[in-house]
Amino acid sequence: MNITVIGRGNIGGGLADLWERAGHRVLRLGRDGGDASRSEAVLLAVPGAAVEAALSSVTGLEGKTVLDATNLYGGARPPAGFSSNAEYVKSVTGGATAKAFSTNFASLLGRVAGARVRPSNLWSGDDQADDVVSRLSHDAGFEAVRLGDLSMAATQEGLAGTIFAISQSGLGEFVYRMAPPEEL
Repeated sequence: MNITVIGRGNIGGGLADLWERAGHRVLRLGRDGGDASRSEAVLLAVPGAAVEAALSSVTGLEGKTVLDATNLYGGARPPAGFSSNAEYVKSVTGGATAKAFSTNFASLLGRVAGARVRPSNLWSGDDQADDVVSRLSHDAGFEAVRLGDLSMAATQEGLAGTIFAISQSGLGEFVYRMAPPEEL
């Protein structure tokens, strides 16, 4: 799969590395922007408050499946008129959109492949994004677990704060696994 990653930080860079190892072709874009027109999927992995600027510097996004890995911290809000960054992303691109890879610790990405069982990657979004989210989650070492449609993206953005609070309360950085009882 041809993937454009917008954001060269820990999440964007870490997932790009994993996807390249899995055989995908990855175009990495930073603040200078670029052209995503040859990509089948796009990962948006920039600070949550930088979503508008990041998308405005990239061409060729129209109709693309976009995985939004952004989070909002410190009182940051989604762009005016939207309840989540993911809903804003969809309004810009017009393609299938998912909030994904936003509730996992970037520092653990390199260790996920060695896990005894695949940790979960929560996502919410359009039905049309399911195949891309499932494949890219799997290729990064995760099991995709759907939270709901795109209207749940705001809830997921809020969940990131809960994940970090658990970490800071003594557990440290962690992975999580959600599975049906028959997998116990």
